[in-house]
Amino acid sequence: MQLTADFHTHTPYSHGKNTVFENAQRAKEMGLSAVAITEHGFSHVFFGIRRRQVDSLIAECKAAEEQLNIPVLVGIESNIRSIAGGVDLTEADYEKFDIFLAGIHDVIKYEHLSDCKIGWGNLLRWRFGMKEKPSLVKASTEAYINAVKNHPIDVLTHLNFRVRSDAVEVAKCCRDYGTYLELSGKKAHLSDEELDRVVQTGVRFVVNSDAHSVDRIGDVARAFEQIERVGVPLDRIDNIDGRMPSFRFAEFKKHM
Repeated sequence: MQLTADFHTHTPYSHGKNTVFENAQRAKEMGLSAVAITEHGFSHVFFGIRRRQVDSLIAECKAAEEQLNIPVLVGIESNIRSIAGGVDLTEADYEKFDIFLAGIHDVIKYEHLSDCKIGWGNLLRWRFGMKEKPSLVKASTEAYINAVKNHPIDVLTHLNFRVRSDAVEVAKCCRDYGTYLELSGKKAHLSDEELDRVVQTGVRFVVNSDAHSVDRIGDVARAFEQIERVGVPLDRIDNIDGRMPSFRFAEFKKHM
């Protein structure tokens, strides 16, 4: 297996350590065909990019692309903010972005107080080893599914990291709507048994580093090891061995 492109990296715009140029330079050094700068979404209290910074991010991506001759995609890792599937990337933002990732994160501005359970409820359960609550699993599952149904999300990131949902039902929704599931090189988020069940749904995958520092760009060894253990079909992973994904966000924007 050889990674073709890394579609999940961060810079100081959102919790990363290295610049856009440094991320792109490292991607080129590793022989990648493209890299995406996917900053945490606007509603993240501490680490989210702010809308006033987006034009600067775009300029840096464009400059790096021109200087290094490697595609540098302007992206976002949007936050799922509600059980109804609300996210913090609006249609008014779409024209400024090339790639649309989304996931459930902690410490964000939720749409309603009742939505806090998908973040804080899951975090407390994970941190203190609390018993899994069916109501929380149901809420998290609905949040993932509704986000995929209601928004042209390219990649659902680190499914079930510090979160409990019905991964199979989420995968079925991703399969039906053309959203990729991420296999993360950084976070252990699905057990081997969960991933095996997810594979049976027919969903397609991308492998990403979720790099927050330049030394981790393209580092997907953890994901590759699990792919081999579980026996994930390599022809269902669309950013390895020279292949590139067909993302739904770009197609959606053609018809806006």
